[in-house]
Amino acid sequence: MNILILGGGGREHALAWAVVQNPKCDRLIVAPGNAGIATMAECATLDIEDGGAVIALVEAESIDFVIVGPEAPLAAGVADRLRDAGVLVFGPSAAAAQLEASKAFTKEICDACGANTAAYGHFTDAAAARAYVQQQGAPIVVKADGLAAGKGVIIAETVAEAEAAIDDMFGGAFGGAGAEVVIEEFMEGEEASFFVLCDGTDVLPMGTAQDHKRVGDGDTGPNTGGMGAYSPAPVLTDEIAQVALEQIIKPCMDEMAKRGMPYQGILYAGLMIKDGVPRLVEYNVRFGDPECQVLMMRLGAQALDLMHAAAQGRLAEARVNWADDHAITVVMAAKGYPDAYEKGTVINGLDALPEDSSNMVFHAGTKRESGKFIANGGRVLNVTARGASLAEARDRAYAMVDAVDWDGGFCRRDIGWRALD
Repeated sequence: MNILILGGGGREHALAWAVVQNPKCDRLIVAPGNAGIATMAECATLDIEDGGAVIALVEAESIDFVIVGPEAPLAAGVADRLRDAGVLVFGPSAAAAQLEASKAFTKEICDACGANTAAYGHFTDAAAARAYVQQQGAPIVVKADGLAAGKGVIIAETVAEAEAAIDDMFGGAFGGAGAEVVIEEFMEGEEASFFVLCDGTDVLPMGTAQDHKRVGDGDTGPNTGGMGAYSPAPVLTDEIAQVALEQIIKPCMDEMAKRGMPYQGILYAGLMIKDGVPRLVEYNVRFGDPECQVLMMRLGAQALDLMHAAAQGRLAEARVNWADDHAITVVMAAKGYPDAYEKGTVINGLDALPEDSSNMVFHAGTKRESGKFIANGGRVLNVTARGASLAEARDRAYAMVDAVDWDGGFCRRDIGWRALD
Protein backbone atom coordinates (compact mmCIF):
# COMPACT_ATOMS: atom_id res chain seq x y z
CA MET A 1 0.00 0.00 0.00
CA ASN A 2 0.95 3.62 -0.55
CA ILE A 3 0.04 5.38 2.69
CA LEU A 4 -0.40 9.05 3.60
CA ILE A 5 -0.34 10.28 7.21
CA LEU A 6 -1.63 13.80 7.82
CA GLY A 7 0.13 15.74 10.58
CA GLY A 8 3.55 16.84 11.68
CA GLY A 9 3.98 16.19 15.40
CA GLY A 10 5.20 13.51 17.77
CA ARG A 11 1.99 11.53 17.34
CA GLU A 12 2.52 11.36 13.59
CA HIS A 13 6.19 10.41 13.97
CA ALA A 14 5.09 7.50 16.19
CA LEU A 15 2.41 6.46 13.69
CA ALA A 16 4.95 6.62 10.87
CA TRP A 17 7.44 4.55 12.89
CA ALA A 18 4.84 1.81 13.41
CA VAL A 19 3.50 1.91 9.85
CA VAL A 20 6.88 1.58 8.09
CA GLN A 21 7.61 -1.60 10.07
CA ASN A 22 4.65 -3.32 8.43
CA PRO A 23 5.47 -5.14 5.16
CA LYS A 24 2.10 -3.99 3.76
CA CYS A 25 3.53 -0.46 3.61
CA ASP A 26 5.25 0.02 0.24
CA ARG A 27 5.59 3.80 0.45
CA LEU A 28 4.85 6.35 3.18
CA ILE A 29 4.29 10.08 2.78
CA VAL A 30 3.67 12.32 5.81
CA ALA A 31 2.27 15.83 5.34
CA PRO A 32 3.70 18.12 6.48
CA GLY A 33 5.94 15.91 8.66
CA ASN A 34 8.98 17.19 10.55
CA ALA A 35 12.75 16.69 10.67
CA GLY A 36 12.48 13.42 12.57
CA ILE A 37 9.79 11.99 10.31
CA ALA A 38 11.92 12.89 7.27
CA THR A 39 14.48 10.28 8.36
CA MET A 40 11.98 7.44 7.73
CA ALA A 41 9.36 8.74 5.28
CA GLU A 42 8.82 11.26 2.50
CA CYS A 43 7.43 14.61 3.65
CA ALA A 44 5.07 16.79 1.64
CA THR A 45 4.15 20.45 2.16
CA LEU A 46 0.38 20.66 2.39
CA ASP A 47 -2.50 22.46 4.11
CA ILE A 48 -3.93 19.36 5.79
CA GLU A 49 -7.23 21.13 6.55
CA ASP A 50 -7.86 21.68 2.83
CA GLY A 51 -9.72 18.60 1.61
CA GLY A 52 -9.18 19.49 -2.04
CA ALA A 53 -5.41 19.79 -1.56
CA VAL A 54 -5.31 16.46 0.26
CA ILE A 55 -7.24 14.73 -2.53
CA ALA A 56 -4.93 16.25 -5.14
CA LEU A 57 -1.91 14.76 -3.34
CA VAL A 58 -3.67 11.40 -2.96
CA GLU A 59 -4.36 11.27 -6.69
CA ALA A 60 -0.92 12.49 -7.71
CA GLU A 61 0.89 9.95 -5.52
CA SER A 62 -1.53 7.00 -5.97
CA ILE A 63 -2.28 6.81 -2.24
CA ASP A 64 -4.28 3.75 -1.11
CA PHE A 65 -4.87 4.62 2.56
CA VAL A 66 -4.93 7.89 4.52
CA ILE A 67 -4.42 8.10 8.29
CA VAL A 68 -5.51 11.44 9.78
CA GLY A 69 -3.43 12.37 12.83
CA PRO A 70 -4.74 15.64 14.35
CA GLU A 71 -8.28 16.71 15.19
CA ALA A 72 -8.42 19.93 13.12
CA PRO A 73 -8.59 18.29 9.65
CA LEU A 74 -11.20 15.84 10.98
CA ALA A 75 -13.36 18.70 12.26
CA ALA A 76 -12.84 20.43 8.90
CA GLY A 77 -14.32 17.44 7.07
CA VAL A 78 -11.19 16.13 5.35
CA ALA A 79 -12.17 12.49 6.03
CA ASP A 80 -15.58 13.18 4.43
CA ARG A 81 -13.94 14.58 1.29
CA LEU A 82 -11.69 11.51 1.05
CA ARG A 83 -14.59 9.08 1.50
CA ASP A 84 -16.64 10.95 -1.10
CA ALA A 85 -13.71 10.49 -3.49
CA GLY A 86 -13.58 6.76 -2.79
CA VAL A 87 -10.35 6.92 -0.76
CA LEU A 88 -9.93 4.60 2.25
CA VAL A 89 -9.38 6.74 5.34
CA PHE A 90 -8.84 6.21 9.07
CA GLY A 91 -10.63 8.98 10.95
CA PRO A 92 -14.21 10.07 11.67
CA SER A 93 -16.50 12.31 9.65
CA ALA A 94 -16.89 15.97 10.58
CA ALA A 95 -20.27 15.15 12.14
CA ALA A 96 -18.77 12.40 14.31
CA ALA A 97 -15.72 14.57 15.11
CA GLN A 98 -18.05 16.86 17.06
CA LEU A 99 -17.32 14.50 19.96
CA GLU A 100 -14.11 16.51 20.32
CA ALA A 101 -14.93 19.68 18.42
CA SER A 102 -17.86 20.47 20.74
CA LYS A 103 -17.90 19.56 24.40
CA ALA A 104 -21.59 20.49 24.57
CA PHE A 105 -22.31 17.97 21.80
CA THR A 106 -20.57 15.21 23.76
CA LYS A 107 -22.60 16.07 26.85
CA GLU A 108 -25.78 15.88 24.79
CA ILE A 109 -24.81 12.41 23.51
CA CYS A 110 -24.02 11.25 27.05
CA ASP A 111 -27.37 12.59 28.29
CA ALA A 112 -29.21 10.79 25.50
CA CYS A 113 -27.67 7.38 26.24
CA GLY A 114 -27.16 7.63 30.00
CA ALA A 115 -23.34 7.54 29.90
CA ASN A 116 -21.74 8.36 33.25
CA THR A 117 -20.14 11.82 33.13
CA ALA A 118 -19.91 15.03 35.15
CA ALA A 119 -22.90 17.28 35.74
CA TYR A 120 -22.60 20.42 33.60
CA GLY A 121 -23.99 23.65 32.26
CA HIS A 122 -23.62 25.00 28.70
CA PHE A 123 -23.40 28.77 28.18
CA THR A 124 -23.24 31.28 25.36
CA ASP A 125 -22.81 34.40 27.51
CA ALA A 126 -20.50 35.26 30.39
CA ALA A 127 -23.14 36.58 32.81
CA ALA A 128 -25.12 33.32 32.84
CA ALA A 129 -21.88 31.31 33.20
CA ARG A 130 -20.73 33.41 36.15
CA ALA A 131 -24.13 33.03 37.83
CA TYR A 132 -23.89 29.23 37.43
CA VAL A 133 -20.42 29.18 39.01
CA GLN A 134 -21.61 31.32 41.92
CA GLN A 135 -24.48 28.89 42.46
CA GLN A 136 -22.32 25.73 42.20
CA GLY A 137 -19.20 26.89 44.04
CA ALA A 138 -15.66 25.61 43.59
CA PRO A 139 -13.61 23.63 42.70
CA ILE A 140 -15.22 23.57 39.27
CA VAL A 141 -14.04 22.98 35.69
CA VAL A 142 -14.39 25.60 32.95
CA LYS A 143 -13.97 24.40 29.34
CA ALA A 144 -13.92 26.21 26.02
CA ASP A 145 -16.52 24.35 23.95
CA GLY A 146 -14.44 24.11 20.77
CA LEU A 147 -10.96 22.94 19.77
CA ALA A 148 -8.24 24.67 21.78
CA ALA A 149 -5.21 22.41 21.18
CA GLY A 150 -5.63 20.70 24.54
CA LYS A 151 -5.36 23.96 26.49
CA GLY A 152 -8.97 25.14 26.80
CA VAL A 153 -9.64 23.51 30.18
CA ILE A 154 -9.28 25.39 33.47
CA ILE A 155 -9.63 23.58 36.80
CA ALA A 156 -10.66 26.47 39.02
CA GLU A 157 -9.95 26.09 42.73
CA THR A 158 -12.02 29.18 43.60
CA VAL A 159 -15.08 30.96 42.25
CA ALA A 160 -12.87 33.95 41.40
CA GLU A 161 -10.58 31.73 39.29
CA ALA A 162 -13.60 30.28 37.49
CA GLU A 163 -14.99 33.76 36.78
CA ALA A 164 -11.60 34.88 35.43
CA ALA A 165 -11.50 31.81 33.16
CA ILE A 166 -15.01 32.58 31.90
CA ASP A 167 -14.04 36.18 31.16
CA ASP A 168 -10.88 35.02 29.35
CA MET A 169 -12.79 32.53 27.21
CA PHE A 170 -15.59 34.87 26.22
CA GLY A 171 -12.96 37.59 25.79
CA GLY A 172 -11.25 35.60 23.03
CA ALA A 173 -8.30 34.00 24.86
CA PHE A 174 -8.97 30.76 22.97
CA GLY A 175 -10.29 32.33 19.78
CA GLY A 176 -13.50 30.85 18.39
CA ALA A 177 -13.15 27.80 20.66
CA GLY A 178 -14.31 29.93 23.61
CA ALA A 179 -17.40 31.42 21.95
CA GLU A 180 -19.36 28.89 24.00
CA VAL A 181 -18.39 27.48 27.39
CA VAL A 182 -19.15 24.26 29.23
CA ILE A 183 -18.85 24.31 33.03
CA GLU A 184 -18.57 20.96 34.77
CA GLU A 185 -18.66 19.43 38.18
CA PHE A 186 -15.14 18.77 39.45
CA MET A 187 -14.66 15.01 39.49
CA GLU A 188 -12.32 13.44 42.02
CA GLY A 189 -10.24 10.37 41.28
CA GLU A 190 -7.42 9.33 38.99
CA GLU A 191 -7.59 10.05 35.26
CA ALA A 192 -6.57 7.58 32.57
CA SER A 193 -6.87 7.32 28.80
CA PHE A 194 -8.72 4.46 27.09
CA PHE A 195 -8.21 4.01 23.34
CA VAL A 196 -10.89 2.15 21.40
CA LEU A 197 -10.98 1.37 17.68
CA CYS A 198 -14.39 1.85 16.05
CA ASP A 199 -15.61 0.95 12.55
CA GLY A 200 -19.14 2.33 12.74
CA THR A 201 -20.53 -0.97 14.05
CA ASP A 202 -17.97 -2.76 16.20
CA VAL A 203 -15.54 -1.52 18.84
CA LEU A 204 -12.16 -2.98 19.85
CA PRO A 205 -10.07 -1.73 22.80
CA MET A 206 -6.59 -0.77 21.58
CA GLY A 207 -4.89 0.05 24.87
CA THR A 208 -4.63 2.26 27.93
CA ALA A 209 -2.28 5.05 28.94
CA GLN A 210 -1.92 7.84 31.45
CA ASP A 211 -0.49 11.23 30.63
CA HIS A 212 0.83 14.12 32.69
CA LYS A 213 -0.87 17.40 31.79
CA ARG A 214 0.74 19.86 34.17
CA VAL A 215 4.09 21.36 33.30
CA GLY A 216 5.93 20.71 36.57
CA ASP A 217 7.01 17.77 38.70
CA GLY A 218 4.37 16.56 41.14
CA ASP A 219 1.62 17.74 38.77
CA THR A 220 2.22 21.43 39.47
CA GLY A 221 1.92 24.51 37.27
CA PRO A 222 -0.32 25.20 34.27
CA ASN A 223 -1.88 22.58 32.02
CA THR A 224 -0.06 21.70 28.82
CA GLY A 225 -0.71 19.50 25.80
CA GLY A 226 1.02 16.72 27.78
CA MET A 227 4.49 16.39 29.33
CA GLY A 228 4.78 12.60 29.19
CA ALA A 229 2.82 9.36 29.29
CA TYR A 230 3.08 5.67 30.05
CA SER A 231 1.22 2.53 29.02
CA PRO A 232 -0.53 0.52 30.30
CA ALA A 233 -2.32 2.53 33.01
CA PRO A 234 -2.60 0.27 36.10
CA VAL A 235 -5.59 2.24 37.43
CA LEU A 236 -7.58 1.24 34.33
CA THR A 237 -7.89 -2.47 35.09
CA ASP A 238 -9.48 -4.94 32.67
CA GLU A 239 -12.62 -4.93 34.82
CA ILE A 240 -12.92 -1.13 34.85
CA ALA A 241 -12.17 -0.98 31.12
CA GLN A 242 -15.01 -3.43 30.48
CA VAL A 243 -17.42 -1.29 32.53
CA ALA A 244 -16.35 1.80 30.56
CA LEU A 245 -16.83 -0.08 27.31
CA GLU A 246 -20.31 -1.40 28.15
CA GLN A 247 -21.72 1.58 30.05
CA ILE A 248 -20.07 4.58 28.38
CA ILE A 249 -18.44 3.92 25.00
CA LYS A 250 -20.81 1.41 23.38
CA PRO A 251 -23.96 3.39 24.36
CA CYS A 252 -22.39 6.56 22.92
CA MET A 253 -21.40 4.78 19.70
CA ASP A 254 -24.92 3.37 19.38
CA GLU A 255 -26.37 6.85 19.87
CA MET A 256 -24.04 8.25 17.19
CA ALA A 257 -25.12 5.53 14.73
CA LYS A 258 -28.77 6.19 15.58
CA ARG A 259 -28.24 9.85 14.64
CA GLY A 260 -26.80 8.91 11.25
CA MET A 261 -23.21 9.76 12.16
CA PRO A 262 -21.53 6.39 12.80
CA TYR A 263 -18.07 6.76 14.30
CA GLN A 264 -15.06 5.29 12.50
CA GLY A 265 -11.48 5.74 13.67
CA ILE A 266 -9.81 5.80 17.07
CA LEU A 267 -11.88 7.04 20.01
CA TYR A 268 -9.88 8.35 22.95
CA ALA A 269 -11.95 8.32 26.13
CA GLY A 270 -10.52 10.29 29.03
CA LEU A 271 -11.88 8.59 32.13
CA MET A 272 -11.93 9.66 35.78
CA ILE A 273 -11.79 6.61 38.03
CA LYS A 274 -12.81 6.65 41.67
CA ASP A 275 -13.59 3.59 43.81
CA GLY A 276 -13.43 1.43 40.69
CA VAL A 277 -16.12 3.43 38.86
CA PRO A 278 -15.22 5.16 35.56
CA ARG A 279 -16.81 8.44 34.48
CA LEU A 280 -16.23 10.18 31.17
CA VAL A 281 -14.11 13.34 31.31
CA GLU A 282 -14.01 13.92 27.54
CA TYR A 283 -13.69 12.27 24.17
CA ASN A 284 -10.98 12.98 21.62
CA VAL A 285 -11.39 11.79 18.05
CA ARG A 286 -7.72 10.93 17.42
CA PHE A 287 -4.79 9.37 19.22
CA GLY A 288 -3.59 11.36 22.20
CA ASP A 289 -0.26 13.12 22.00
CA PRO A 290 1.95 11.91 23.74
CA GLU A 291 -0.12 8.77 24.51
CA CYS A 292 0.14 7.63 20.90
CA GLN A 293 3.90 7.38 21.28
CA VAL A 294 3.73 4.78 24.06
CA LEU A 295 0.92 2.85 22.35
CA MET A 296 2.83 2.64 19.06
CA MET A 297 6.01 1.62 20.88
CA ARG A 298 4.12 -1.33 22.36
CA LEU A 299 2.04 -2.22 19.29
CA GLY A 300 4.60 -1.89 16.50
CA ALA A 301 3.71 -3.05 12.99
CA GLN A 302 0.27 -4.45 13.92
CA ALA A 303 -0.98 -0.87 14.43
CA LEU A 304 -1.33 -0.51 10.65
CA ASP A 305 -3.33 -3.75 10.35
CA LEU A 306 -5.68 -2.59 13.12
CA MET A 307 -6.25 0.87 11.63
CA HIS A 308 -6.80 -0.68 8.20
CA ALA A 309 -9.37 -3.12 9.64
CA ALA A 310 -11.24 -0.23 11.29
CA ALA A 311 -11.28 1.74 8.04
CA GLN A 312 -12.62 -1.27 6.11
CA GLY A 313 -15.26 -2.21 8.71
CA ARG A 314 -13.50 -5.45 9.66
CA LEU A 315 -13.01 -4.97 13.41
CA ALA A 316 -15.20 -7.97 14.26
CA GLU A 317 -12.38 -10.21 13.00
CA ALA A 318 -9.44 -8.14 14.36
CA ARG A 319 -7.41 -8.82 17.50
CA VAL A 320 -4.88 -6.74 19.42
CA ASN A 321 -1.82 -8.75 20.46
CA TRP A 322 -0.31 -7.18 23.56
CA ALA A 323 3.08 -8.16 24.95
CA ASP A 324 3.38 -8.09 28.74
CA ASP A 325 5.49 -4.94 28.64
CA HIS A 326 5.49 -1.24 29.45
CA ALA A 327 6.41 1.96 27.65
CA ILE A 328 7.06 5.50 28.79
CA THR A 329 7.62 8.77 26.94
CA VAL A 330 9.17 11.94 28.34
CA VAL A 331 8.42 15.22 26.58
CA MET A 332 11.34 17.59 26.18
CA ALA A 333 9.91 21.08 25.72
CA ALA A 334 11.35 24.50 24.94
CA LYS A 335 12.07 26.57 28.04
CA GLY A 336 9.10 28.81 28.80
CA TYR A 337 6.48 26.36 27.49
CA PRO A 338 3.45 26.43 27.81
CA ASP A 339 3.86 30.22 27.86
CA ALA A 340 6.17 32.16 25.55
CA TYR A 341 9.14 30.09 24.42
CA GLU A 342 12.09 30.50 22.09
CA LYS A 343 12.36 28.73 18.74
CA GLY A 344 15.55 28.09 16.83
CA THR A 345 17.80 26.60 19.52
CA VAL A 346 20.13 23.79 18.41
CA ILE A 347 19.65 20.24 19.70
CA ASN A 348 22.76 18.05 19.75
CA GLY A 349 23.29 14.39 20.54
CA LEU A 350 20.24 12.92 18.82
CA ASP A 351 22.19 11.06 16.13
CA ALA A 352 24.03 9.04 18.79
CA LEU A 353 20.88 7.74 20.49
CA PRO A 354 19.54 4.22 19.85
CA GLU A 355 16.61 3.71 17.48
CA ASP A 356 15.07 0.26 17.83
CA SER A 357 11.97 -1.55 19.11
CA SER A 358 12.73 -0.49 22.70
CA ASN A 359 14.22 3.01 22.31
CA MET A 360 13.05 5.86 20.11
CA VAL A 361 13.08 9.66 20.10
CA PHE A 362 9.96 10.88 18.32
CA HIS A 363 10.17 14.44 17.03
CA ALA A 364 7.26 16.72 17.87
CA GLY A 365 8.55 20.14 16.87
CA THR A 366 11.86 20.11 14.98
CA LYS A 367 13.33 21.21 11.68
CA ARG A 368 16.70 20.57 10.02
CA GLU A 369 19.05 23.45 9.19
CA SER A 370 22.66 23.12 8.05
CA GLY A 371 22.68 19.48 9.14
CA LYS A 372 21.52 20.31 12.66
CA PHE A 373 18.23 19.61 14.45
CA ILE A 374 16.55 22.87 15.47
CA ALA A 375 13.74 23.33 18.01
CA ASN A 376 10.65 24.57 16.18
CA GLY A 377 7.80 24.29 18.70
CA GLY A 378 6.79 24.18 22.35
CA ARG A 379 6.86 20.42 22.79
CA VAL A 380 9.90 19.40 20.78
CA LEU A 381 10.94 15.77 21.49
CA ASN A 382 9.24 12.65 22.86
CA VAL A 383 11.94 10.44 24.35
CA THR A 384 10.33 7.01 24.43
CA ALA A 385 11.40 3.62 25.77
CA ARG A 386 9.96 0.17 26.38
CA GLY A 387 10.80 -2.34 29.08
CA ALA A 388 9.68 -5.47 30.87
CA SER A 389 8.66 -3.20 33.77
CA LEU A 390 7.68 0.45 33.92
CA ALA A 391 10.77 1.15 36.04
CA GLU A 392 12.99 -0.33 33.33
CA ALA A 393 11.25 1.72 30.64
CA ARG A 394 11.59 4.88 32.75
CA ASP A 395 15.31 4.31 33.37
CA ARG A 396 15.92 3.79 29.63
CA ALA A 397 13.95 6.91 28.71
CA TYR A 398 15.71 9.18 31.19
CA ALA A 399 19.12 7.79 30.17
CA MET A 400 18.32 9.00 26.65
CA VAL A 401 17.01 12.34 27.96
CA ASP A 402 20.31 12.87 29.77
CA ALA A 403 22.22 12.16 26.56
CA VAL A 404 20.42 14.94 24.67
CA ASP A 405 22.52 18.11 24.60
CA TRP A 406 19.97 20.93 24.46
CA ASP A 407 20.40 24.02 26.63
CA GLY A 408 17.08 25.41 25.40
CA GLY A 409 14.97 22.53 26.70
CA PHE A 410 13.53 21.05 29.87
CA CYS A 411 11.42 18.09 30.97
CA ARG A 412 9.60 16.69 33.96
CA ARG A 413 11.69 14.18 35.92
CA ASP A 414 8.78 12.24 37.42
CA ILE A 415 6.89 10.74 34.45
CA GLY A 416 5.18 7.56 35.60
CA TRP A 417 5.17 8.49 39.28
CA ARG A 418 1.58 7.44 39.95
CA ALA A 419 2.29 3.89 38.85
CA LEU A 420 5.80 3.69 40.29
CA ASP A 421 5.33 5.22 43.76
